[in-house]
Amino acid sequence: MDGNGVSVSIEVYRDAWGVPHLRAADPDELAFAQGRVTAGDRAWQLEVERHRAQGTTAAFLGAAELGWDTFARRSRLADTARRCFERLERDDAPTAAWVRAYVDGVNDGLAEGALRAPEFAETGLAPGRWEPWTPLAVWLSTHILFAGFPTKLWREEVARRLGEEWTELFATDGPGTAGSNGWLVAGERTASGAALVAGDPHRFIEAPGVYQQIRLACPAYDVVGIAVPGIPGLGHFGHTGPVAWAITNAMADYQDLYRERLRRLPDGGVEAYGPEGWRPAAAHTETIEVAGGEPVVVEVIETDRGPVIIGVDDEPGSAAAREAVSLRYPPRVTGQLGFGVLPALLRARTVADVDVALDGWIEPVNVVLAADTEGGLLHRVAGHVPVRDEANSLRIVPAWDPAHDWAAEPAPLPRAEVSGHAVMANARGLAAPLGIEFAPPHRAARIDALLGASAEWTPETTTAVHRDTDNPSAARLLAAVARAGEHLSPAASLAAPALSPAASAVRDRLLAWDRRMDAESTDAGLYAAVRAAVVRRLAAHEAFEALREPAPYPEVFRPWLALGPRVAYALETLLVAGPVPAADVDRIVREALEEVGAGEPPPAWGVTHRLAPWQALPDADDAQWPGLGGDHDCVLSTSSVPGWTDRSARASAARYVWDLADRERSGWVVPFGASGVPGDPHHRDQLPLWLRGELAPVTTDWQYLTKEQG
Repeated sequence: MDGNGVSVSIEVYRDAWGVPHLRAADPDELAFAQGRVTAGDRAWQLEVERHRAQGTTAAFLGAAELGWDTFARRSRLADTARRCFERLERDDAPTAAWVRAYVDGVNDGLAEGALRAPEFAETGLAPGRWEPWTPLAVWLSTHILFAGFPTKLWREEVARRLGEEWTELFATDGPGTAGSNGWLVAGERTASGAALVAGDPHRFIEAPGVYQQIRLACPAYDVVGIAVPGIPGLGHFGHTGPVAWAITNAMADYQDLYRERLRRLPDGGVEAYGPEGWRPAAAHTETIEVAGGEPVVVEVIETDRGPVIIGVDDEPGSAAAREAVSLRYPPRVTGQLGFGVLPALLRARTVADVDVALDGWIEPVNVVLAADTEGGLLHRVAGHVPVRDEANSLRIVPAWDPAHDWAAEPAPLPRAEVSGHAVMANARGLAAPLGIEFAPPHRAARIDALLGASAEWTPETTTAVHRDTDNPSAARLLAAVARAGEHLSPAASLAAPALSPAASAVRDRLLAWDRRMDAESTDAGLYAAVRAAVVRRLAAHEAFEALREPAPYPEVFRPWLALGPRVAYALETLLVAGPVPAADVDRIVREALEEVGAGEPPPAWGVTHRLAPWQALPDADDAQWPGLGGDHDCVLSTSSVPGWTDRSARASAARYVWDLADRERSGWVVPFGASGVPGDPHHRDQLPLWLRGELAPVTTDWQYLTKEQG
């Protein structure tokens, strides 16, 4: 180490897009370099994520963050991360040391990085200190809601208010909100004779981006890939040269909600009623600081099932038994996150190496595709899914019933052979035994059809799959639109008068539309306007009256509990099934055609379907964000909430093509850029590429990279 604590053997290079290429003497020094460079490029982002994981964001972002901070405290994210790191130190000391090296690098570079980031001065936030367990906490906070356990709260409300028979009415199979695409093309179907691995993770788009392009090289390995800022290594997408891998969300169900009975003892302690009767529950209070407001004290309670996340608040000193809801999730139960997999992936040379490494993965549960230069192919699920009663996966279950306990061993994980090509797009398929709700089949079927049309795939032609805007989910609404203009009998025409000329013109345009959600398409804009009008009317139908009252759950769960978005995402199903009578559905579609026909012609889809990234400190100029093509069931997945907003908050958080014939022919892109610093040349320089569906080249020849000085 030099006088500044930086290893003299660490070298930092940048490519033309500012992507860091790091070279060091050994894996620990390389982890240090990764942490230090990330702190320089993403200091503000790292500190926001650290505070989110600890439940301390309200201290500098204000009262709007209280809901998240309360949930983070009550779900014990930071404490779980500490437990997992302690176990990692006991069971896998080399990996624990590697994580520590990364944290040391973050701490070494954070102050300097914060000087470049204006957000620190704007909020008055001083950069803090990362602990060895902080990366694990960041990983937990990033994925704690990934499996969508709040959907179980929604099913409870549907059953209670609408009826048990409708609990699966809004299942994401018809359709889902968004997901990720991934595909593998075996060498027999590529121009080079070597495999291609490609895809794009769909997540809430954040600025800076949730992914970071990076290269990590030392004598033990040389890997390019897409990292999560704050996490060492390349857990999701990587190419070591001999082998490449990628993941999508398996849509597995591995988190449970338990209905708890709690009572307070005279001494202030808390008991919970479980299979063995009343047992002590751990309880303490924590104080959340609030910028511009008074501190808020929250009680944190944990039963034998897990942390209580709903129903904690009660009158101080009350001895009456009350109900609450606890959350049980694998890292809290096992004390493991699977971080030992991360360095093992970097060392992988074959798919067999990747396969063995992934046996130790815990959360989230992913579908994995991998290929190597020897012709090896891998398609499997990785993660920890508990074995328990089927009811656990559907609804909140009673804590006192032993039938809902978890078995000692997790569920076996499916795998499949790859023949020609394989697709993973969150649909019901390989991971079906592990989940309840999956994405609709549209993206998976479309990618499968596109891949089947050629046996000469190249990295360049593969990007056309990323860009595909065909919208299969439009078919049912278009069928209803077609019915709206069919000849009616004299008796029927009295109840359903013929369409006006303007509405008929809308109908005719839609039925001639090519079903592509291109940004410049006025027909796609017309379809979106009609769809929005249908969704609003369906949501307002008297059949859903009982679901309009806000659910009695914390605000952090509202995205899963609002009727409007639920109707929007389940439109395909609701057009042909559900409590709204078919005659009313037809009437609603006719009214929507009339509404759109009577108004100003809708603009091209990209005029209203604009990017809407989440930022801890939103830009004052919201109009800067560009228009997008695609839709939530297109391969080019750009999700909005039809009927409420065309703005897209979910889309491709990265795109990649890994070429096993020549790593230099691989490509990647992120929505913004390598740097999270406003004004940096690489802050948003990849946005034009991302909008066009193009990829930046992966450059690995050191002579074509620029070495940083100092």
